[in-house]
Amino acid sequence: MTSHPTMNLLEETSRPKRNVAPCVMVIFGATGDLTGRKLLPALYNLARDGQLPGHFVCVGFARREKSHETFRQEMHTAINKFSRNRPIDEELWNTFSNQIFYHQSEFHEDEGYEELAKVLHDLDTKFNTKGNRVFYLSTQPSFFPLIVEKLNKHKLIYDVDQVQDKWSRVIIEKPFGHDLSSALELQKDLTKHLNENQIYRIDHYLGKETVQNLLVFRFSNSIFESMWNNHHIDHVQITVSEEIGVGTRGRFWEEAGMLRDIVQNHMMQLLCLVAMEPPTSFKAEAIRDEKVKVMESIRPLPLHNLDDVAIRGQYGPGFIEGQEVRGYRQEDNVDPHSKVETFAALKLTIDNWRWAGVPFYLRAGKRLPKRATEISIIFKDAPGYLFNSNTQKNEPNILVIRIQPDEGISLKMNCKIPGLSNLIQPVKMDFLYGSYFGATPPEAYERLICDCMAGDNTLFAGIDEVLASWRLLTPLIQHWADESPGGFPNYPAGTWGPTAANALVAGEGRKWRLI
Repeated sequence: MTSHPTMNLLEETSRPKRNVAPCVMVIFGATGDLTGRKLLPALYNLARDGQLPGHFVCVGFARREKSHETFRQEMHTAINKFSRNRPIDEELWNTFSNQIFYHQSEFHEDEGYEELAKVLHDLDTKFNTKGNRVFYLSTQPSFFPLIVEKLNKHKLIYDVDQVQDKWSRVIIEKPFGHDLSSALELQKDLTKHLNENQIYRIDHYLGKETVQNLLVFRFSNSIFESMWNNHHIDHVQITVSEEIGVGTRGRFWEEAGMLRDIVQNHMMQLLCLVAMEPPTSFKAEAIRDEKVKVMESIRPLPLHNLDDVAIRGQYGPGFIEGQEVRGYRQEDNVDPHSKVETFAALKLTIDNWRWAGVPFYLRAGKRLPKRATEISIIFKDAPGYLFNSNTQKNEPNILVIRIQPDEGISLKMNCKIPGLSNLIQPVKMDFLYGSYFGATPPEAYERLICDCMAGDNTLFAGIDEVLASWRLLTPLIQHWADESPGGFPNYPAGTWGPTAANALVAGEGRKWRLI
C-alpha cells in the first residue's frame, strides 16, 4: 500500500528561504573529488532554488595551477554529471559561474594566504559580501591544523569576542581524528585559533531528509513514541551496505577501515537519533546533549570476550550483479596481506530505562549485494495463542526507515489473506518521499552548507559527541590492530558478510532483516 499525493507538494508550496547573510565560501582542496561531485552541485542547486544569499562568491583554493575559466569549465562538467537537477540550466550558469573563482597556492605557503586576503577583500568590494567567510576544508585531515593556523595568522578568521559585524566559520570533513587521542589533539590544535561554535564538523548523513525526519517522526507521532521503548521493541538493526569496493581509495582505506570510516561517525549518529530522549528544544545544544547521553549510556565493549559483540570481515573475490570482481587484497594501493576490515558488525547495549534489554545491532560493509542504508525497528511478537500454530508463526511488525536509496518509511504488519481460511501474510505500507511530495528532496550537502551559512550547527557533530564515540570504539580499534585476524578474506564479494555476523544475531534467536 503506497501513499499517493493529490498534488506536487514540493512544487505547490515553495520551500521557505533561510536567513543567510552575504558571504564568500573558500573551498580548500578544490581540485579534489568532493568539490566536483558534491560541493559545487550543492551550491548550484541552492542557487537554482533561491537559497543562496543574494551576494555570494565561491573561491576554490588548491595547489594545481589553473585559470578561473578552466576551473569554471570543470565545475560546469561536474554539475552536469552529478547534480540532482540535470541538465544544467545554461542561463542560470551564465550568472552563477561569474561568482566562481580559483586561487592557486600550496597549503603551507604564507604568500598564498596573503594573496588570498587581497583577493577576498576585492571580492567583498565587488560583490558586497560584507567580509563574511565560510572556509570548507576538503583536504586530507593532516592539513586541518596547518590551514587553520595560516588562516588565523593572516587574519582571515575572526576572533568572535572582538569582531561583531562579520563572521567566519570552518567546515571540517570527517574523519575528526583516527582515535580518541588524535581527536583530542586535533581539537586542541583547532581551538587555539577557533571558538568551538565556529567549527562545523560535517557528517553528510545528518543532512539527509530521512535522518532529519527521524526527530519529527518520533516526537510528533504519539502512536510511535508511546511504543518507542523496551516494552514494545525487541531489537533495533542499523545497516549500511555498499555494493562497491574501495575503488581508487585503497591507500585511504588501509589507514581507515570500516570501523573508522562508517561506524564511528555515520552509524553512531543514527543510533543516537533513534535512541535519544526528547530534547528540551530543537536548539543545537539541546539535541547534542541528548545524543551525548545516549553515547555515554552504551555499555563498554567487553574486550575479554569480544567475539560475542564485535565481528570484522574482509571481502574476497566474488560476483556483483553477475560481474566478477576482485577481492580487497587485490585492489590498487592495498597491502596483499592486509588485515584491514571492510565489514564490521556490533551488538551494542544501552544501559538506561528506555532501552534496557533491547540490543542494537549495527552492520556495515563493502561489496555486499546491494547499496542500502536503513534503520529497522523490530517490535516484540504479539501473544501467539490466537493465530500462531504448529505450521505458521506470525512475522513481527517491523518499522523500516530508509536513508538511501529511495528515502522513505515502511511498516510491515500482518493481514488475513482473502478467502475461507485464516491464513496470515505480512503486508507493507510504504511511504516514499519522492512519490508523495513529487520532487527529489535536497541533497545532504545542500542543507548542511546552507545551515552553516545561516549559523545553524544543529545538524553538525559537536565535539562531545565525537569524543564519546571515539571513547567507546578506540579500545576495539586498538584490539583489532593488535590481534591478527584469522581467515581473511572471510566473505566473498556479493554476499552479506562473514557467517559469524549471522551468528552474532542468531545466538539470541534473531536474524538480520532481508534488505
